[in-house]
Amino acid sequence: MWAQKKISGWGRYPVVEADCIRPERRSELLAAFEDRGDEPLLAYGLGRSYGDAALLDGGRVVMTRRLDRMLEFDPESGWLRCEAGVSLEQIIHTFLPKGFFPPVVPGTQFVTVGGAIGCNIHGKNHHVDGCFGDHVRSMEILTGKGDIVECSRDVEPELFWATIGGMGLTGLILSVEVQLYRVANPYIEMETVRCENLDEFFVVSEESADFSHTVTWIDCAKRGAGMGRGIMMRGGHAKAGTQHEDGAVMELADHVMRMIDGRPFESNLWLNSATISIFNEVYFRKTPPGTHRTVVGYEPFFFPLDAVNNWNYIYGDRGFLQYQMVVPDNEATREIIDQISASGMGSFLAVIKDFGELDHGGLSFPMKGTTLALDFPNLGTPLLDLMNRLDDVVMSCGGRVYLGKDARLSEANFKTMYPEWEKWKDIRDKWDPDGVFQSDLGRRLGLS
Repeated sequence: MWAQKKISGWGRYPVVEADCIRPERRSELLAAFEDRGDEPLLAYGLGRSYGDAALLDGGRVVMTRRLDRMLEFDPESGWLRCEAGVSLEQIIHTFLPKGFFPPVVPGTQFVTVGGAIGCNIHGKNHHVDGCFGDHVRSMEILTGKGDIVECSRDVEPELFWATIGGMGLTGLILSVEVQLYRVANPYIEMETVRCENLDEFFVVSEESADFSHTVTWIDCAKRGAGMGRGIMMRGGHAKAGTQHEDGAVMELADHVMRMIDGRPFESNLWLNSATISIFNEVYFRKTPPGTHRTVVGYEPFFFPLDAVNNWNYIYGDRGFLQYQMVVPDNEATREIIDQISASGMGSFLAVIKDFGELDHGGLSFPMKGTTLALDFPNLGTPLLDLMNRLDDVVMSCGGRVYLGKDARLSEANFKTMYPEWEKWKDIRDKWDPDGVFQSDLGRRLGLS
């Protein structure tokens, strides 16, 4: 039964009301599609897109989380067929003991396969392995016409590629074939390198191209000679026979961290320019100069924030906005960081890395260049004004903003950043001529 609920993305901004349903079987999902009347429809997985990509104010939202069955697995090739509500966490817990790992993971394991395709998620290994969609062979999609279409690179390829990165607007994904890759154990051989400023980051990043996974925490509050200082983490899945170097004490600490919940710490007072500067200073200083090698578990390397449940609550009930962009120009990266540090609205969580060559076009985000992702407490107009100024820098060099993290990009700026939007929309309209599948993001950007 449809029931009205308040829902939001991970940034807890905006919050909307929609009629929601939580089917447990494909038959229930198809019945809900028929029962929707003339209302627009959207899928909602685990709610880890930050802004309004999975929101549909006043519409009907299908909560897909219980559509989470593993359907078929080939242990020789690593091909997995599963329902779209399966999470990356489920895949890891099921197949890592068998020696397999998802091909691409974002900064959290709590995303569904359907969401990973809709956002065409990228990870620390984009420069080597591309995006999640590069490892998908086929999908079953419920289109706006009510048809179930199986598509792939060879069968209905336009729908296939429009759905990868299509932000859930081409239809509702029912099942997916994705290839997992082999790993020897759950460990990561990692190097940590302290970069004293942005120039050093650019040098170290170029030197790190042979590592399969790279990412750098960056201090966006620091000005002057230390602007852009950070800690690079680079590495890859460990070889057979590698042992974890942390002992029982660290395992106990990891267990305790998993019990921490951010909800009791909900307050609009925790994160401000002073506390952000203090945190950044402490985090930077805890890593001594030079290169340091260690072996860590996959969770602290790939998913450090997952250790604290509901960490998004520490931003208070105002919520927060993430700004993630990619630009092909080092000087544009420098100007963006300079504007952020000068604004006094430095980010508590900020990461930077270089993407590889692969660019899927359409609505997919990654392209060759440097990507910077920042979380900002929702300070209202001053923050929105800053983000508008950052948009100008991004557009001036042919960059783009990540739609999976966005809550405020204007339609005009979106269409400048994504020049293939019209071609994408033509494909979408072919399969959904009545505009059944919509979202608040799609409405805001002129796509729904």
